[in-house]
Amino acid sequence: MDFIEELKWRGMLHNSTPGVEQALSKGMKTGYIGFDPTAPSLTIGNFVQIMLLRLFQLSGHKPIVLMGGATGRIGDPSGKNKERDLKSFEELDSNLSFQAEQFSKFLDFDKGPNNAEMVNNLDFYKNMNVLDFLRDVGKTLTVNYMSSKESVKKRVETGLSFTEFSYQLLQAYDFQCLYENKGVILQMGGSDQWGNITSGTEFIRKNVAGKAHALTTPLLTKADGTKFGKSEAGNIWLDPKMTSPYKFYQFWINADDRDLPTFTRYFTLKSREEIEQREKDLADDPREMKRLLAEELTVRVHSQADYEAVLKVSELLFNKKASKETLLALDENSLATVAGEIPGFKIAKAQLEGGLNILDLMADVTKIVGSKGDARRAIKGGAVAVNKDKIGSHETVIGTDSLLHGKYIMVENGKKNKFMIEVTD
Repeated sequence: MDFIEELKWRGMLHNSTPGVEQALSKGMKTGYIGFDPTAPSLTIGNFVQIMLLRLFQLSGHKPIVLMGGATGRIGDPSGKNKERDLKSFEELDSNLSFQAEQFSKFLDFDKGPNNAEMVNNLDFYKNMNVLDFLRDVGKTLTVNYMSSKESVKKRVETGLSFTEFSYQLLQAYDFQCLYENKGVILQMGGSDQWGNITSGTEFIRKNVAGKAHALTTPLLTKADGTKFGKSEAGNIWLDPKMTSPYKFYQFWINADDRDLPTFTRYFTLKSREEIEQREKDLADDPREMKRLLAEELTVRVHSQADYEAVLKVSELLFNKKASKETLLALDENSLATVAGEIPGFKIAKAQLEGGLNILDLMADVTKIVGSKGDARRAIKGGAVAVNKDKIGSHETVIGTDSLLHGKYIMVENGKKNKFMIEVTD
C-alpha cells in the first residue's frame, strides 16, 4: 500500500510539505500524531487521526502516538474561539492512562519492525526549568512568525493568553525531540494543526539542520455543515460506558446519505476495489451501505460480541414480532441500553417483594396508563405484556421473580408502547 496514494483516493489528504511522497518511498519511515488527554475518552472525532496512523502502519511505516501529558496541561488554541479551562493534573493523568489503553485496540504495538509506539511528551519537559525552555526552545521562532499562524490570528481579537500562545513552541519542540530520539520525519494531524506542525519542521531545520515533513487531513464536516463527531446528544465516545455500542451503531445508521461516500472512505479498512464495487452494487441501497459500515466500525471499535448484542437490541426495539427469547438473550448492559431508548420508570425493590398487582404497577406506581380503568381495558384487550408474557387477568401479581438480571422488567401496552422498569435497592 502506498500511503500517499491511499490518502488521495480516500480524500484524506489536505496539505503536505514538498517532497513528502519521495521521503516515504524510501523504505520504512516513522511518523506521529499528538493527542492531548483533555477528555476522559477518545471520540470518533479522534478516529480520523487514528485511521491516519493505522493506514500509515498498514503501508509499512512505523506510527508513534504522542500522548500530551505536557501539552494537555497548556491547552491548544487551534480551532477554539476562547481560552480553554485547564484540567487538573490528576484528571489529565487519568485520561491519559485510559486513552493509552484505547489505542491498543487500533494499532499493532507488539509485532513487526513497524510496531507502533507510545510516547508521553511530559518526558521532554519534566526536568526542564523555565530558563532552559526560554533559551533552548523560545529563541527558535520569532513572535512575528508565531503570530502569522492561523490558530493564533483567529484568537488575537478575542484574547489569547501567553500560556496558549506558547503551545505552538511545545508542539514544535515535541517534533524536534522525536526527530532526534526516534528518527521521526513526519508529523500528521488535522488541517487546523498545519501551523503548529510546520513550526516543528522549522525547529528541526534551524536547530538540528534536519529535514522533516508535515501532512494534514481535511477537517471533516457533515453535509448539513455541522461538525463531525457529535450527535444531538453530544460527543460520540469510543468508550462503551460513555456511548453504548448500540448508540455508536445507530450514529452510522442514521448518517445523512450525502455523507456516506466520505464516511466510508475515511473509516473503512476495506480496499479501494472493494468499496468501489460495493458502491456500484448498492447504488440504490444507501441503507445497506450504512449498515455494512456500521457493522465494520462497531466490531472494530467495540467487538463482535457487542455488535451481535446491538442486533438483539435492535430486534427487540424495532421488530414488533420479537420473541421472549430475544428479550431473555440480552445481558444486563444490553437491557440498560434498551432502558435508555424507551420510556422508563424507577421503583424500589421493596415495592415488589410482597408482590404488586398489575393494575397498581401500571396506574399508580409507574403511570404507564392514566388510571386503573385504562389498565383493565388494556388487559382485557390483550394489549399488556410483562417480559413478553401476555397478561390475561387484572388480578395478576408481579413480584421479584419477574426481574431480568435482578434489575429490569419490560412492560408493553400494545405493539408500539414499550416501557422499562428499573428496580433499585
